[in-house]
Amino acid sequence: MEYSILSDIGSKRSTNQDYAGTFVNRAGFRLFLLADGMGGHKAGNVASKLTVEDLGKLWTESFFDEGTPDETIETWLRNQIRNENENIANLGQLDEYRGMGTTFEALIIKNGRAISAHVGDSRKYLIRDNELNKITVDHSLVQELVDAGQITEAEAEVHPNKNIITRSLGQPTEVQADIQTFDLKINDFILINSDGLTNMVSAHEIMEVVEREDLSLDNKAEALIRLANEHGGNDNITVVLVHCDQASDLENISQEDPR
Repeated sequence: MEYSILSDIGSKRSTNQDYAGTFVNRAGFRLFLLADGMGGHKAGNVASKLTVEDLGKLWTESFFDEGTPDETIETWLRNQIRNENENIANLGQLDEYRGMGTTFEALIIKNGRAISAHVGDSRKYLIRDNELNKITVDHSLVQELVDAGQITEAEAEVHPNKNIITRSLGQPTEVQADIQTFDLKINDFILINSDGLTNMVSAHEIMEVVEREDLSLDNKAEALIRLANEHGGNDNITVVLVHCDQASDLENISQEDPR
């Protein structure tokens, strides 16, 4: 397995409130995390970094192995997300952190399976057989309008209120994460990104970059961020790109770390 994690402040922001990282547990299985913070100048940074570092540390201390059922890991994710939401909400009562919150993306890769957790409007995509498939559904106002049949998907992409999200970590009430598990195949790519990418770069452009055989994985991630900035760079841009590049990946994809 190869992976690349890159983050950029963008062309318009004064700070980068995105935060991403990867962590390996005691059995060698890998977790990828991405959070896009929101709030005041400092608060968004705190919410995103805290979420990634808290969940990452807990994962490194876990003993989930080949024999652990997917359902057990899914329950663990739900519990940790609930706890972290409460933690951020409590900190958000302090004046300097008031109103802070963050989106949340997690991806655990274990024995050729991917376990995904999603809160907010950051996204995950599966690129397979020349198709870009969106794994997550945005927790946003415009997505609710799409679901109600009031606007189309195309209209949602350019809607003036597309930045209004309906679910995030840091809310005073319990937050439900979308959890799903799916099989991986050789040569699959998984893209995890903050909305600073997909607000600026089309699905067609993403596919063109990811499928370029002359680019390394790091170069693909760099090209995606460069495109977002060339198109305006209105927000922070974070890309986590994972490639299942060997048959052995499907047996125990998490054990190899080429970085």
